[in-house]
Amino acid sequence: MAVVELIDVSKRFHGNVLFDSASLSIAEGRTYAIVGPNGSGKSVLFKMICGFQRPDLGEIRIDRRFLSEKRTFPADFGVIIDGPAYLPFETGLENLLRLTAIRKLVSDIDVRETMRAVGLDPDLRERVRRYSLGMKQKLALAQALMERPKVLLLDEPFNALDTPSVDRAMDLLLDQKRSGTTIIFTSHDRSHVDRLSDEVVVVAGGKLVPEA
Repeated sequence: MAVVELIDVSKRFHGNVLFDSASLSIAEGRTYAIVGPNGSGKSVLFKMICGFQRPDLGEIRIDRRFLSEKRTFPADFGVIIDGPAYLPFETGLENLLRLTAIRKLVSDIDVRETMRAVGLDPDLRERVRRYSLGMKQKLALAQALMERPKVLLLDEPFNALDTPSVDRAMDLLLDQKRSGTTIIFTSHDRSHVDRLSDEVVVVAGGKLVPEA
């Protein structure tokens, strides 16, 4: 069953043709790495899947379990795109609790456990504005994981992480994969792609091409 399906999608961005009648089907429970050079359209692709941007032509279908007619953003999607914006004068925990209060799917204890799992201390009183890039990336990963989504859409999830933190994040995502979560991610590091993905899709010439 396709969780996400792109059908003849075309998209121009800042005058450049990123996608030209591109098609792709994302099967439930599989892990896909989307690879391509900077500026090839990977982030724009993720934004179109989430509904933040629309294709110029073509259609993007999301399984109706995740996107009803009344919603514009898919439910049960955990997302990292462009680095989430947090309230700078609150702690990481305070920021995440604000977000979980919207849908009330998980408890404060669950949020704390997720923060620890990615390598953040939930009791740290340091404000997010003083977080390092690596700490902000861990916070973004915690946000994506904390409500136990069925689909993960992760743009460069290992960015700014040191080697031990990459290993920790990789183990978390492999656990998600084993549990049946559908994962779509980008990475410039081929070792990450090879270790995590079931399938590799190359953004090239305006198309989404499965790697042989």
